[in-house]
Parts: sequence; structure tokens; C-alpha cells
Amino acid sequence: MKILLDTNIIIHREASTVINTNIGTLFNWLDKLKHSKYIHPLTVEELKRNKDPKTVETMTIKVGSYNLIKNLAPSSDKLKEVASKIDVTENDKNDTTILNEVFCERVDFLISEDKKIHTKSEMLGISGKVFTIQQFLEKVTSENPDLVNYKVLAVKRADFAEVDINDSFFDSFRNDYTIPPFNSWFNKKADEPCYVCFSDDNLTAFLYIKIEDENENYSEINPNFQKKKRLKIGTLKVSSNGYKIGERFLKIIFDNASQFKVDEIYVTIFKKRPEQEQLIDMLEEWGFLYHGTKSTKNGDELVYTRPFGKRLPANIQNPKFTFPFFSRDTDKYIIKIEPQYHTELFPDSINTKEDKAKYTENEPHRNRI
Repeated sequence: MKILLDTNIIIHREASTVINTNIGTLFNWLDKLKHSKYIHPLTVEELKRNKDPKTVETMTIKVGSYNLIKNLAPSSDKLKEVASKIDVTENDKNDTTILNEVFCERVDFLISEDKKIHTKSEMLGISGKVFTIQQFLEKVTSENPDLVNYKVLAVKRADFAEVDINDSFFDSFRNDYTIPPFNSWFNKKADEPCYVCFSDDNLTAFLYIKIEDENENYSEINPNFQKKKRLKIGTLKVSSNGYKIGERFLKIIFDNASQFKVDEIYVTIFKKRPEQEQLIDMLEEWGFLYHGTKSTKNGDELVYTRPFGKRLPANIQNPKFTFPFFSRDTDKYIIKIEPQYHTELFPDSINTKEDKAKYTENEPHRNRI
């Protein structure tokens, strides 16, 4: 397989400072599957435009380990038509040129974190060949179960005190929240519950939620909130590993929102790193909308909200936006599920006669909503 890596992937991989912690997992899979890693000449040109001569020298040496596309595919009329609707900057046009290689089938897949590239791939009908890091990890994990040489334990509920505060997993939180220090906040939550997921004894996902009543103080949020009962996503971080843990956590969030009958779910989040951008993308996919900002001593966080409750009109065009509530104005059918597939499809409603230990390991399909 020829895998074309977009410029942003190479920068994540070869930068002296770790920008995207999931890049190591991606390259590990590419090596295990013996895929050939390709880069485009435009990527080399872009790396050379860095203002730091030492960085340019280092990058030039490192990109030598990749296969360079020598003969570029000619641009098609369909590609030009799509590009005319999307491309604005010179970088947009370069991205289209890179996308052209997979469109013309010169390479098998393209991996990119660029949103416009994915938009153009959908318009061209090749979205099945263009992946984000997370999407590619999901694909190879599900297609190659025998190559997964580590176990991912199912999401568990635990007390804060049971989680190692010194784990490097929390370093990003320590960098973002210094007033008061993150560790101080964490220690005060010692007896409160959270949700965790471990892979090879390494913490890979963490979720803390909080129920707030109508009298909660929201003076730092602009525009200010109206009085409502809310569920706050207090702390959420997921490392991409192909197992859809983020979606599993969303299911936990929605289940708690239903149980406590809240009117709204909200989260405050910085947009400083790729992992945070990925979380925002996932939240937007499931109906969260940008509300405003929260001003704190640590800086301004973005605020995203999602109305919740069975009284709200369900979205027929995109049921994800109002899940778990569905419109009655639809056709309904009963589909029989054979017993051997029941728990694989619905792990939350495991058959009491089955051995629960069989389902402690995560699979992407078990975590999907």
C-alpha cells in the first residue's frame, strides 16, 4: 500500500517538540503493516520555507527517510471544479495538488488533519481514501485484530484518588491550568468519581462530569447562561488509538444527562493542540454548538453547549444532533438480532447468561453509539 502523508502529518512526526501525541501510534501501524510512506514535493518545499535555518537543515535530513513522489498526476477537470469552490489561499491550492495524487489513484490513501482536504475529498467522492489520524487508526485496528499486541481495558468508573496524578497523561492539563494549579484542583476531587480507560497499564482516556443546578454562578461565561439544570463536562481527554473511546465517553455523558434529567450539556475547552481540536470536532458532530467564551486567569476557553431533553424537537435529518431522542415522525421496524451478535452490538445490555469477562476488551464497534 502507498500511503501519502500530508505536510501536517510530517510536521507532527518530525518536529523537535511533540505536537500530536497520536503520531507515534500511527507510524507504528504503518510499519507493522509494511505500508510505503510517501510525501509530495510540495511538502518538501513548505518545510524549506521555515524561518529557522537549523530547523530546515534538520527537516531536510529527516524527510530523506520518506519516498518522494517523482511523477505528479495531471489535474482533472472535476478536481479543478471542486477546488474553485473551496480554495482561497496558496496553501489551499497546494493541498488540492496533494489530494490529486489519491484522486488519480497514484497512491492508495492520504492521511491529513486538514479540514478542507476532507471537505474536498467528500465532494470528489473519495472520502473512503482520505483519513485523519484517528480515522486511519480505527480502520487498521478493526481490520487487523491479530496485529493488535496490546489490550485496551473497557472504560471504568473510579475515584480521583485511584488515578495517578503524576501520570504524564495529565501534563497538558498542568500546562493549561496553572491558576489554581491543576494538581491542587485534582487532589480536592479525591473522593469524587471519574471515568478512565487504560491501555497496557497506560492511562489513555479520562472523563469527569458534574451536575449543576439552576443557581450555579456562570459570571465568567459570555454570553451568560440562562438558569437551567446542566451537566458540565469538567475534564475530558482522549488519546487516539482506534478504539472510539471518545464516542464511548459521549455515551456516558448522554446516559448521565438522561438519568439526572438536565436541560443542557456544556463544556469549556481550549483550542491550543490537535487533541483539543479533535474533541471539538467530535462534539460538533454530536450536536454541540459554539456558545461563547469563558474568561479565566488561565486565558479564554471556548464554550460549547448542547440542549438536552425529550421535550425538544428531534432532528430527523441528522439524528446524532439530538441523540438519544428520536422523532416519532419516522417509519419504525423491528429487526431480529441473532444471539451470538447481541452483546457485540449492544455491550451495555449484556445478556445475564454471558461471561462479562469476555467483553472487558474494547473493540471500535462496541464503543460506537
